Amino acid sequence: MAFDTLAIETHGAVRRILLARPAQRNAQNWQLLDELMAALDQARTDDAIHAVVLGGQGEHFSAGHDLKQAQAERANFTVEQRWAFEELRYFDYSMKIWDFPKPTIAQVQGACVAGGFMIANMCDLVVAGESAYFSDPVGHTLGAAATEVLIHPWVMGARKAKELLFTGARMSAQEAQAIGMVNRVVPDAELADATLALAQQIAKAPPFGLRLIKRSINRTLDAQGLRSALAAHFDTHQLSHLSDGFLSARDRGLASAIQKNPAKAQQ
Repeated sequence: MAFDTLAIETHGAVRRILLARPAQRNAQNWQLLDELMAALDQARTDDAIHAVVLGGQGEHFSAGHDLKQAQAERANFTVEQRWAFEELRYFDYSMKIWDFPKPTIAQVQGACVAGGFMIANMCDLVVAGESAYFSDPVGHTLGAAATEVLIHPWVMGARKAKELLFTGARMSAQEAQAIGMVNRVVPDAELADATLALAQQIAKAPPFGLRLIKRSINRTLDAQGLRSALAAHFDTHQLSHLSDGFLSARDRGLASAIQKNPAKAQQ
């Protein structure tokens, strides 16, 4: 299958899937998200692939959802239409990454913002270049209740999640590693090789054992309420689309909410 918005590489037992809209900072239009799920399905059913790397071409991992497309195609969606669109492409697709039976590693450089933050943190591990920064500013820019999948407190703790979301600020790769959200930080020039080396080391293990380990760890988080909490927040996020803040942002033009100069990284 040929992809218009992805670049696919195979390195032995590792499949690397790269978001390939660098001119748009790998903003996620619906075509990209659909293709990403198709690429993951291919990797899932290929017995020769034991691990998957998810990255982005160019200077940035992903600037989040494509708000220009959202403005052009979905600004006047009904509640029911928006719910159906976001449940499939934002919530269900994210959970497919979380539940993917093989180990996944996010390879992150530059912007990892909002929808980018969401999909990167659904991966099992995160390797970041020194330029990487993480942010979810939509409470400030769109008046929405964070992104559709509130993975934030599960990967960074409740207090840091509140700080990130309340302020809309950036978190540097180094701080993200210090709080345990990022596994490794490497120079940008070494990011692709370092992530691939980690994936290839993981891929040496028998795949069924890896699958069971991942399932058990994810079930541990499910027992603590992760899946129920994420589903509940999705409903809350939908409610925020009816708020004065979101409706004002919509009327101004969703694309105008793209952060040109996000707050400086937290120290």
